Amino acid sequence: MKALILYAYPPEPDGLSMQGHFLYKGFLENGEEAVPCHPEAGLQKEYYIKKFKPQVAIGIGYWANVPILVNSFKNTNIIPVPWFNADGWVANYHDVLSKLPLVMTTSDWVKQTYARDGVNTKNFSPAHIGIDTNVSKPMPKEEIQKIREMLGVKKDEKMILTIGGDVTSKGAQEMLEALGQIDKEFKNWKYICKTWPSDSAKDHHGEELEIMESFGIDKSKVVFLEGCYSQEFMPCLINACDIYAAPSRLEGFGMIQVEAMACGKPVISIDGMGPKETIIHGKTGFLARISKTVDLEEEWVYPWMGFSEKKRIKFDKPKVFAYRANVDDLTRDTLKLLQDDHLREQMGKNAREHAVKNFHYTVTSKKIINLIKHKLDLE
Repeated sequence: MKALILYAYPPEPDGLSMQGHFLYKGFLENGEEAVPCHPEAGLQKEYYIKKFKPQVAIGIGYWANVPILVNSFKNTNIIPVPWFNADGWVANYHDVLSKLPLVMTTSDWVKQTYARDGVNTKNFSPAHIGIDTNVSKPMPKEEIQKIREMLGVKKDEKMILTIGGDVTSKGAQEMLEALGQIDKEFKNWKYICKTWPSDSAKDHHGEELEIMESFGIDKSKVVFLEGCYSQEFMPCLINACDIYAAPSRLEGFGMIQVEAMACGKPVISIDGMGPKETIIHGKTGFLARISKTVDLEEEWVYPWMGFSEKKRIKFDKPKVFAYRANVDDLTRDTLKLLQDDHLREQMGKNAREHAVKNFHYTVTSKKIINLIKHKLDLE
């Protein structure tokens, strides 16, 4: 099979780009022909279409990318196969997506979101994202001790880590509420919140500070870390923690949660969306129940979404746009891991085995290759 794989290439240190890059590497290592290309590469993309003559074009993105990932192949013999993430709701291109012979989604929950919003998902198939478990792997304690020291983590403290574009979307506020309760019983913890430089992170920062003040949390126990780190360095940061926590509010897969498991860390998350499909509750981590949802009755649409003008669309019934994890569950399970070194170590070992077996990119890519060949009758 010959595949053109469309993602931000050369690879960038973000989830979408790495999703595509690991798929590309997996294609090659499974003996298939593939070339990577930025979806907006113009001349380069046209050159590959004419010279490489791919059978399929696998595009990484979400529904709003239909014009460039699907429609741009309308007058070719290439079959577009989008591989979509979540984005709250599916506002447009329902007919186009319903007619495609194959659409992949990063989780079954993402598929369900498309079905909820009116897309015919009979040809939709969930396909999990792969990671490099040879890069995301446990490191000797002496190698990561320096990072802990630089973060201000004392030797007797347990480090909890959350990573996100903004940590609010990854459930940091719910974790702060849980830590406010935990602090009454267990004092030796440090919470590191790593964000990318973004307006969203800055906008929510005040909310996180208010939660800390309301619970009387010592500000020195929470570190807000901002920066653009490479894919090679991220495992060093993850290895520095004792517990990875991300009870996300909206998560179509949860790549960093899987990378944390590959690094041998137990993961605290939410019993829904992508994490429900990757984390084994009680074995590789804990999944807090959903305590409430954020439901919207209407939303704005814009020309960049494929609409003629900016306008509000009122839904027939409210749509769930986000989730909140149960703080009592987070408190109970985080405290359990903080207090029990053996449990933490055993869950970490289980998590590593689970990630290597199910999420190394050669494994996930092979499943995708077989899926495409079967669905599209290709060789």
